[in-house]
Amino acid sequence: MSYKKLLFITLIIVLVGSVFAFDLTQYLTLEQLKQQQQALNQLFAERPLFLFGLYFLIYVISAALSIPGATVLTIGAGAIFGLGWGLLLASFASSVGALLAFLSARWLLHDWVQKKFGNRLKAINAGIERDGAFYLLSLRLVPLFPFFVINLVMGLTKIKAWTYYWVSQVGMLLATAVYVNAGTQLAEITSLGDVLSFDLLSALVLLGLVPILAKFILSFLKRRRAYGSYTKPKSFDNNLVVIGAGSAGLVSAYIAAAVKAKVTLIEKHKMGGDCLNTGCVPSKALLHVAKSIRQTRDAERLGVKSTIETIDFAKIMDSVQDVIARIAPHDSVERYTELGVDVECGDATIVSPWEVQVQKGEEQKTITTRSIVIATGARPMVPDFPGLSEVDYLTSDNLWQLRELPRRLLVLGGGPIGCELAQAFQLLGSQVTVVEMGPRLLSNDDTDAAALVQKQLRDDGLELRLNHKAIEFTERDGERVLLAEHEDETVALPFDRVLIALGRQANLEGFGLQELGIEAGKTLKLNELLQTNFPNIYACGDVAGPYQFTHVASHQAWYAAVNALFDPYKNFRVDYSVIPWVTYTTPEVANVGLTEQTAAERGVDYEVTEYDISDLDRAIADQQAYGRIKVLTVPGKDKILGVNIVSAQAGELLAEYVLAMKQGIGLNKILGTIHSYPTMAEANKYVAGNWKRANAPEKLLGWVQKFHRWRRG
Repeated sequence: MSYKKLLFITLIIVLVGSVFAFDLTQYLTLEQLKQQQQALNQLFAERPLFLFGLYFLIYVISAALSIPGATVLTIGAGAIFGLGWGLLLASFASSVGALLAFLSARWLLHDWVQKKFGNRLKAINAGIERDGAFYLLSLRLVPLFPFFVINLVMGLTKIKAWTYYWVSQVGMLLATAVYVNAGTQLAEITSLGDVLSFDLLSALVLLGLVPILAKFILSFLKRRRAYGSYTKPKSFDNNLVVIGAGSAGLVSAYIAAAVKAKVTLIEKHKMGGDCLNTGCVPSKALLHVAKSIRQTRDAERLGVKSTIETIDFAKIMDSVQDVIARIAPHDSVERYTELGVDVECGDATIVSPWEVQVQKGEEQKTITTRSIVIATGARPMVPDFPGLSEVDYLTSDNLWQLRELPRRLLVLGGGPIGCELAQAFQLLGSQVTVVEMGPRLLSNDDTDAAALVQKQLRDDGLELRLNHKAIEFTERDGERVLLAEHEDETVALPFDRVLIALGRQANLEGFGLQELGIEAGKTLKLNELLQTNFPNIYACGDVAGPYQFTHVASHQAWYAAVNALFDPYKNFRVDYSVIPWVTYTTPEVANVGLTEQTAAERGVDYEVTEYDISDLDRAIADQQAYGRIKVLTVPGKDKILGVNIVSAQAGELLAEYVLAMKQGIGLNKILGTIHSYPTMAEANKYVAGNWKRANAPEKLLGWVQKFHRWRRG
């Protein structure tokens, strides 16, 4: 804490201590006010401005320091200055004093509280930002809540100071008027309890509910305005219609059927969506083949004579399709029909908030439903580069139709998809060049993690073109070329096929969103319940953001389905507190929680503990002694803020940390857990041991050393 803050705290303690040490609160009692009323009235008649200013100053100081007596001062304002001037004085003095207390708490503690408890306060901060004025007005209208507590607690939130002031000014006005008016009849008051009768207090409590009721009324009117001229059916065919049968849509439909709701799932293409057909499943099947090639080549170093004479690329792609075919029954129409889901194959169009039209060939039908879940996923993002349309480019969608291995493959984009597929094709026999506009690959990971992956990719023979900005695709001397800008020069990069791996964009067009007026940016605009601006229309998965992972899509699907089926009786705010993600290169890169990069960007204090995988027995035995585990913790504590792993099986190692963070388990308990030997999972215990050694209680150990010395005699 800075010396300025320490000095300020000292000043407050001295001022408050002096008030009680000199028993100044005796002058802020009803008895004293009655005794001094005549003298104060005389002084006001002789020197009105002086007394008004003095009274204002005393009131502001007592409110700012949270000294008991504000009620007496308010009554006194009415007794001395009358209803009009007294209300003016007490209203502004109390609000200014409250603002000073608020600002003091904010300056002294706000940053510390937000930094220390930022993750826990996310929901509160979001609520304050959204409805802070309503909540504060309710608290101010009800004199049951101690105002000094409100001043201090609100100072720790992110509510704006101006909002706090004017809401306090308005909210405290009525109760202030009651006390000031009572002061004009001071002779009739025998105790402070006489001012607020039970009936009056009940009325103020009811009045305090007005802002909350107003919020609900505004929400209701907003709903009415959103639905506009649409007519809600008197009955519905379905409880829920889900559009899109990818990971998010399948889980949404499954949950609805599990709770015996009437649900229809609509898919225009293939069941299973991108993950099964063009994403996670085929890419991991291809990576498995690539790793098998690596292991075969590495076997010679271990004394196993083996050679790879030829690679039948077409057969490899057939095997990838076989994997898809084996998994496809899990997501099939037949399985979901057996689960109780009505599956419609066709194009879906939302024609009203409660109607979805399904078009299959010449057939068309309209389904009515109480709620809708949009789970239409995303597609590869393909910028409009000059000449790109002339080079028959590949994406993660059409890549799986390849039958011939490209001799030279150019991969545009150094994110997870680009890195995974680039490494796979290099091991399969292509000469791969990765073009990345930024200074490194995997920009969302820590710099050292990206460096470990980059080293392995170069060792595998890939050419990495970092800081290269794609400009144009063209032909030169009969071959395809990408022109890229690098250090103010134009570089020509020849290729046979190009894979565009620049991320994914949400599928927002073609099913009635724009016509209906559903709000969207890069993804659909949703609240914490995953509702669109139409409260009965929800979304989940890639079309919803902010994370485009299959496991997050499934996670969101539970919230979307449950909220769609049970709102307004019961709903849940989606929880993004512990989100893992893995890049399946060799070595794998696995993350959960904060990386060093994000912690620094957010100003979060952290302590770093690392363990070098090259020291792990199982990694050495498996010839995979490459990488490290990095754990971020709260300084001096074992609470885990984030984990970044670069190693073989990093995704599997991460699971222990995901569970630990979700359940509030720290490194001490991981250290105290038996891990089988020899396993890769032992690395998790060793990194916990490194943390323990770095945080050993040196003073206590010094005394223990003396104890052992004493026992030796």
